[in-house]
Amino acid sequence: MPAAPLLSEDVVRGALHDLPEWRLEDGRLVRRLSFADFAGALAFVNRVGIAAAEMNHHPDVAIHWAELTLTVWTHAVGGLTQRDLRLARAIEDLALSR
Repeated sequence: MPAAPLLSEDVVRGALHDLPEWRLEDGRLVRRLSFADFAGALAFVNRVGIAAAEMNHHPDVAIHWAELTLTVWTHAVGGLTQRDLRLARAIEDLALSR
């Protein structure tokens, strides 16, 4: 798959208006979520994994007991692309339906 073009910071910041729980940190999209326990965080990661596999685009995942951090960026181009925004929106839909 050819490398997707990087998005400008203005485009990313504009997209964040529709993703208010996401933050731009070090050129990456970051979403933190809290759960009742480790099992809840892990179950959510599994749901994200299914969606990410379908999109063939995967977030970086960090679980700290009941705290989850998802980081989205396109490693191949070292920044953010439209694929990252689509994945963030898909993750947000899952977060809203939990």
